[in-house]
Amino acid sequence: MSEHVSPPLVLIPETAPFSADQRSWLSGYFAALLGPAVEGATALAPGESPGGAKKLADNDDAPWHDPALPIADRMEMAKERPEAQKLMAAMAQQDCGQCGYNCADYANAIFLKSEERLNLCQPGGKDTMRMLKKLEEEFGAAGGSAPAKANTGDAPKKEAALGPLGFCRENPVEATFLSRTRLNAPGGEKETWHIEIDLTGTPVEYVVGDSLGLFPANAPALADAVIAELGARPERMIGGRTLRDALLKDYALGAAPDGLYQLLSLLTSGEARKKAQALSAGEDPDGDAAYLDVLGALHKFPGARPDAEVFLEALDELQPRLYSISSSPKADPGRVSLTVDAVRYNHRSRLRLGVASTHLGERLPEKTTVKVYLQKAHGFALPHDLSKDVIMCGPGTGIAPFRAFLRERAATQAPGRNWLFYGHQRQASDFFYKDELEKLRDDKVLSRLSLAWSRDGAEKTYVQDRMRENGADLWKWLEGGAHFYVCGDAKRMAKDVERAIIDVAAEHGGKSAEEAVAYLAALKKAGRYQADVY
Repeated sequence: MSEHVSPPLVLIPETAPFSADQRSWLSGYFAALLGPAVEGATALAPGESPGGAKKLADNDDAPWHDPALPIADRMEMAKERPEAQKLMAAMAQQDCGQCGYNCADYANAIFLKSEERLNLCQPGGKDTMRMLKKLEEEFGAAGGSAPAKANTGDAPKKEAALGPLGFCRENPVEATFLSRTRLNAPGGEKETWHIEIDLTGTPVEYVVGDSLGLFPANAPALADAVIAELGARPERMIGGRTLRDALLKDYALGAAPDGLYQLLSLLTSGEARKKAQALSAGEDPDGDAAYLDVLGALHKFPGARPDAEVFLEALDELQPRLYSISSSPKADPGRVSLTVDAVRYNHRSRLRLGVASTHLGERLPEKTTVKVYLQKAHGFALPHDLSKDVIMCGPGTGIAPFRAFLRERAATQAPGRNWLFYGHQRQASDFFYKDELEKLRDDKVLSRLSLAWSRDGAEKTYVQDRMRENGADLWKWLEGGAHFYVCGDAKRMAKDVERAIIDVAAEHGGKSAEEAVAYLAALKKAGRYQADVY
């Protein structure tokens, strides 16, 4: 009798947006993770769990999967659901990929114990991390999955499994930072940069719609201020590197983490200790929690000065940042471009800086290397049929993926029409890529360009206002099979754009309120409404 051979295990379908090598690696990783529970199995169906166990999270059965919903509302919607789905509801619901997963997959990884890090959801921030910790504790108390153990100085940190080189945050590559060009003209209130990075010599290959992950460094002045506040020596060696180098490259110095407040509470007493304990629990005793970064927390508790090594253990890791790619590999071979707002603001006489945005906008010298990786898009891509019309809505830096789309459509000579809704504060200073867009319009690549400037007139005008003004034509495009894309703020702008589509469907499509809402839902289900939100 011949030996029985189990059929090959296939977990990552061929339709997934990965190369053959990436699918092979991912399939092997999940096969090893799930082990005997799926021996001889084929791809898991949506929501199906190994061995028929509790249902995993997926987007098909997730009414809370809406980034505009507050976390309290999402958790209420998921309160009667299985554990993995509750974990998903705690995520920010943006599917941005910044954590290295989409929301459902991150939840499932935590549930299946393949991911111990609970602080990877950057858009969700502390709210998500606190909820994940709370859920893990509840699951353990209820006899379900045991809470994940926090890393301590006594236990070696578990290293994340390395994925394909250049295609995951755990295995980035070094690329060359080429240049930065200021996009704002004089008079603009913001500072926005066009960034060029050379991918020559890296395995990174992208398509329009993808994002680039980038590992930044903290501002030296901020790291030095933290070291001075600790009363420590910058050259002190901790874990094989100097304290200053660790603070520059390894640890987040933004929003003060709960663990730091817990540490500070042990070094204070009386009212100060109560405040530190309250802050560590997510409370806001003085109404300033939203503005307390690591240095601000040290300033708030001047009597508490931990040893530098213990201090580092209380900080979060410095996370990579994701940026929508604003170039096309067909038009810009060998390089990638980004469109980045440099974040700067003052609070209580202190200048506060966005880590990655100012790293790219001012600190990173040209012709030096930066660690990057590619984050493949999930459901944000041009239609395969080049004859399909495309409608794009992206104010401010939300124009980034649509510059890429237009360059791609020009390079492929796509016969479909292209309509861009773009807006910002002032036309004179904030019309990003003005010359490019006007040339694309002159060349008939950009069929229509609808502009909205919120500070140029007595009344503020936004992209959604232009959509309603052009509602009759917009409806004709949609009814003709056009694909609609939006890029920008998830909680406000993207929801306003959705509301405008519903209004257009009601006014120009003769639909009732319920039918108009259903029309938008049908566009999403058919993949004709796609969002890249943050």
